[in-house]
Amino acid sequence: MIVFFSSFIQSYRNSMSQGKDSVDTKVDDDSEYEEDEEDDYDDYYNNSDDALSDDNDQDDVGDKGDVSENNNVKKKVHDLEYFQYTCMTLEEVDKKLDQDCAVVADNLKVSKSVAAVILQSHKWQVTAILQSATNQKDRLKILTKSGVQDSVPAAQSKVKISSKMECGVCFDVQPKHKLERLPCGHAYCKDCWLTHTEYTVKSGMPDGIQCMAKECRLRCPKDFAVKFLSSKPEVLQKFNKLLLDLYIGAHYQLRFCIGADCQMVMYAEVPKARQVECKSCRSVFCFECGNNYHSPSNCDTITKWLTKCRDDSETANYICANTKSCPQCHICIEKNGGCNHITCWKCKYDFCWMCLRDWRSHGNSYYSCSTYLENPLIAEQSHEDRAREALKKYLFYFERWENHDRSLQLEEEARKKIMVQIEEKVNRNEGTWIDWQYLLRAGELLAKCRLTLKNTYPLAYYASQGAEKELFEYQQAQLELEIEELSWKLERAGSYQRGDIENQMDVAGKRRQTLLAHFLRD
Repeated sequence: MIVFFSSFIQSYRNSMSQGKDSVDTKVDDDSEYEEDEEDDYDDYYNNSDDALSDDNDQDDVGDKGDVSENNNVKKKVHDLEYFQYTCMTLEEVDKKLDQDCAVVADNLKVSKSVAAVILQSHKWQVTAILQSATNQKDRLKILTKSGVQDSVPAAQSKVKISSKMECGVCFDVQPKHKLERLPCGHAYCKDCWLTHTEYTVKSGMPDGIQCMAKECRLRCPKDFAVKFLSSKPEVLQKFNKLLLDLYIGAHYQLRFCIGADCQMVMYAEVPKARQVECKSCRSVFCFECGNNYHSPSNCDTITKWLTKCRDDSETANYICANTKSCPQCHICIEKNGGCNHITCWKCKYDFCWMCLRDWRSHGNSYYSCSTYLENPLIAEQSHEDRAREALKKYLFYFERWENHDRSLQLEEEARKKIMVQIEEKVNRNEGTWIDWQYLLRAGELLAKCRLTLKNTYPLAYYASQGAEKELFEYQQAQLELEIEELSWKLERAGSYQRGDIENQMDVAGKRRQTLLAHFLRD
């Protein structure tokens, strides 16, 4: 296994080195499949309409089975990352939900308000509900499970029905037609229902409005609650908003945008853990879990990692300072850019910010500063030693995760400066706007690759030791190497030809595609 793995790595490294040396060989970046950036990246890689047509013709041939290995990797990444979704307003969502309610209400012979409660309890899976309600017995099971009908009908329950009844809350005896009740038969006066519904709404209505009887879990349909809240418009307005929030939160195909004060909702026919972008506030997040997009880590992994980071962040922040000493002259250096290739301003020593080793050693073999070396004897050591080793491992991955996050922020500022520089060059007649677009595309690709690299560290932290993890860390290291090379050239774009930067973009894009093709799970 070790011999096979070593030979595989060597052949893989040789093939990627050949791809890097060839400037003329271009493979479209995976971002061509993103709707908003498709035209930009097609133009960048093809540079002409004719080339674009030729490339599309080649893709058509490839769809028939005759495709290169690089195109196969690109197609696999596209199939894994491509995600069809729609940004909807609250009005559009409300209309869609009303249509679903009408379908269920017609099939189950209930009101639309009751249908909404049923749908909410079943995550708005209309097809599943309709397939389950094949007969009257199944229909009653659905109504009972959804909390709109009691398992014991009101006529057979212990609640006594007479011409006059006592309110179960205030104990006033009133004619029964003045009392309101759900199908469970628990009757209360209108004033008590108003107080109950108003208080529940003002408390945030986390689970809707339920019957006031102890241990009764029947839910109030919308039309039942509106009867009491219609006299208080402000409370009614808040009730409608909270109810819509509950509906959307329970819907398996809908997700609220995570942007601050954004009212957009994402809709996906087939929900997946994929990236979505709000067309209103431009927030980007994972559709499934609502966190920042975290490919290739899955939702469970990133959730565990973020929880751990919150618990241990103060320890990590205390140990991981923003300044380090130059390994050669020991002068204090502050990192002010996204690139991890640091040149000491005093002695001009080139080193890696993460491992503080000579930068020249990073291009020959494994990018060793991205691989954590486990202690093989840790299981035999004391509890204190194991705890210390666990913290050391966590800090190793956290520091790299945090460093790439800071690099993303710094490089975002750098892209803004590039925009200003391009405008100045165009105003000085040093080329047209189109001539300098490759710098912006390089910045966008760098951000995409670095985000992927950042999200590899939680996956590596929780991965078990073995050949698969070794392959993952190798591809992770190669991606990191090319990212830092691209970052270095982009920060010093004036010292490099356009072809050098474009070639580096091509190589970095391939590295990302290869890693995702192997380790991104559907």
